[in-house]
Amino acid sequence: MYGVVTRNAEELEWSTFDTGFYEVKDVTGRAAAPLSTGVNMVSTFGDNAAVGDDPDLAAVDAEGRSATRERPYFDWSYVCPTHDRYREGVLEIVDDCVAESPDLRLDDVGFPRDGYCRCERCDRRFADSDFDDREDWRASVVTDFVAAVRDRVPGDLYLTCYPDPYPGHLRARSGLDIEALSPHVEEFVVPIYDTAYGTTYWLETIAKGFESRLAGLDVDLGVELYAVEVDVDALVDATTVAEAYADAVYFGYDASNAAAAIRRLRADRRESVTHGNVGGDDDA
Repeated sequence: MYGVVTRNAEELEWSTFDTGFYEVKDVTGRAAAPLSTGVNMVSTFGDNAAVGDDPDLAAVDAEGRSATRERPYFDWSYVCPTHDRYREGVLEIVDDCVAESPDLRLDDVGFPRDGYCRCERCDRRFADSDFDDREDWRASVVTDFVAAVRDRVPGDLYLTCYPDPYPGHLRARSGLDIEALSPHVEEFVVPIYDTAYGTTYWLETIAKGFESRLAGLDVDLGVELYAVEVDVDALVDATTVAEAYADAVYFGYDASNAAAAIRRLRADRRESVTHGNVGGDDDA
């Protein structure tokens, strides 16, 4: 199955794609009205605009340093996942989305990195919790939030994961507990982005790692590839690798290039089937 990730409403209806994800809220804070023609997608705790308007929303480490895009290792700013007012706002967006379309995708779920968040609210809630280990507490915060979203989503729920399949890494990094989350979601989507895909052994390693990571869990794996200005032949090669391990392959932010790659793949496979059947009738 092939799909596209887009900000352009008309691309959701292209017949080339089986699924279309539409960005309703992205990490810049840009918002768009949800649509009924695709799977609406919401950046959860990544939000440059919200943190820019109210710096107190930002997750902080033990030294009080905010998780903002101006700091190393952060591509965008992160809101603390325990901020109740912000969480309620996200849930309102979720409600708006599922009023238009039953399925939903969550992006940027969880804490920004290891060591976050150490704001007074997080410290107090951890101290008041039943957990002795802060990592366990963080995982419970994230799982409870996703469960609250699940209660509002009548269709399929997709959840984006950072591309690190090594056991324990996602939990330590952002509080994503794959085993605890899997009953609440239909599919984990892993963006594995490159601007060229000149080699694919590393893509195969990550995709295979997630296939193994999800083995035995009742949940699908989607791999998302970057499509903007990527050579079509390279994108075809990357897709062939990804779909060997994933249930679906999605293409980010260039529907035309993605469609060209999909057409190439389908044409090559039709030719392969035709050539493989030459003489078949004579053997019947």
